[in-house]
Amino acid sequence: MNMNIQQIKQRFGIIGNSIQLNRAIETAMQIAPTDLSVLIVGESGTGKEVFSQIIHQNSARKHKQYIAINCGAIPDGTIDSELFGHEKGAFTGAIDSRKGYFELADGGTIFLDEVGELPLSTQVRLLRVLEVGEYIRVGSSKIQKTNVRIIAATNVNLQVAIDAGKFREDLYYRLNRVPISIPPLRERKDDIPLLFRKFSADICEKHAIPPLKLDEAATEELKNYYWKGNVRQLKNIAEQISILEKERCVTAHTLANYLPANLQNQLPAVIAKENQHGTGTYAGERDSLFQLLFDLKKDMNELKKLVFDILNSSESELQLSNENAQMLQKIYTTDFAYFDKQKQKQNEEITEYENLPATTTPEIEDVNEIEDTLSLTNNEMDVIKRALTKYNGKRKLAAQELGISERTLYRKIKEYEL
Repeated sequence: MNMNIQQIKQRFGIIGNSIQLNRAIETAMQIAPTDLSVLIVGESGTGKEVFSQIIHQNSARKHKQYIAINCGAIPDGTIDSELFGHEKGAFTGAIDSRKGYFELADGGTIFLDEVGELPLSTQVRLLRVLEVGEYIRVGSSKIQKTNVRIIAATNVNLQVAIDAGKFREDLYYRLNRVPISIPPLRERKDDIPLLFRKFSADICEKHAIPPLKLDEAATEELKNYYWKGNVRQLKNIAEQISILEKERCVTAHTLANYLPANLQNQLPAVIAKENQHGTGTYAGERDSLFQLLFDLKKDMNELKKLVFDILNSSESELQLSNENAQMLQKIYTTDFAYFDKQKQKQNEEITEYENLPATTTPEIEDVNEIEDTLSLTNNEMDVIKRALTKYNGKRKLAAQELGISERTLYRKIKEYEL
């Protein structure tokens, strides 16, 4: 007997009249008489399993077995045994042979919830079932046949899982012969008060307590809430209020005591887009900048200590003339004053960066100049250049001025290509 959408809603307890919901129900009814595999996509708590039951109950398999399996709840080490069965002695603890779900549901329907959680090895076995209807028990070499319709569901983006190498692309296309998308509750705003009243009425009738009534402000509050947990979360809230509240008229103030504060009236989250190189979000860039400045500060302190030790040690192997000591003192005071100035500027930019709107990408000045200023190699080259310039390129006099041997100076000149 053909059923219309309203009859399906009444039979399976579906409440709501949104266009997306009606379209999903209509698609489920159209494909039910076929044997095509179906992939149901929707957020957690949207009621994906109800749609698998609609498909099974309106198919030629309705008198056969229907088995619902939560793939994420079965350990990786036992899921093959659960799905395909095993032989006696196949592994430790296998004291008897066991039939798997695909053998038990032969001629019927298997609903694989959270199919994205399947291990890759199990995905290969499942692909074989979808392609030719064959499988092998764990610990056996005998091929067995099964005639099972597979309906899968997921709350994750399988295309992303494919790109990450966590889900087989060929299996995805086998499962996704007919896709059904279940809308989240926040896209069914007009259905939310209806669902709340239904859940509240059911719990009140069960416990023989007066029913609840929503005032206008509370109704709007329910509609504008984000409902991250969708129908499951709404049912939970409705039952809590029905049992715990003595006042039977629900106001917006009453709802505020039950709706999580961090999600109340929350709009869909704005996620920072990745740049063309895929380097991540603004927060990640900010953390990297802080780490860079921290590393620079550490290098600066180490260099300051080194220069300070040179200037104050009478036993240093490097004997400095007064002029070179003054030169190092100038580096110590002038260059690091420049660095401090740059660091202050960077801190100001960071503060400005944090205060920018989330959709704005600030341009942050390159800090390579600071790194160059802090280079010991560059500073040593500069000192040697000045000494050579002072004595018109005479290495012997320059070496004496620097307090090093002429041979060492020659090696430095060759090393720095001066």
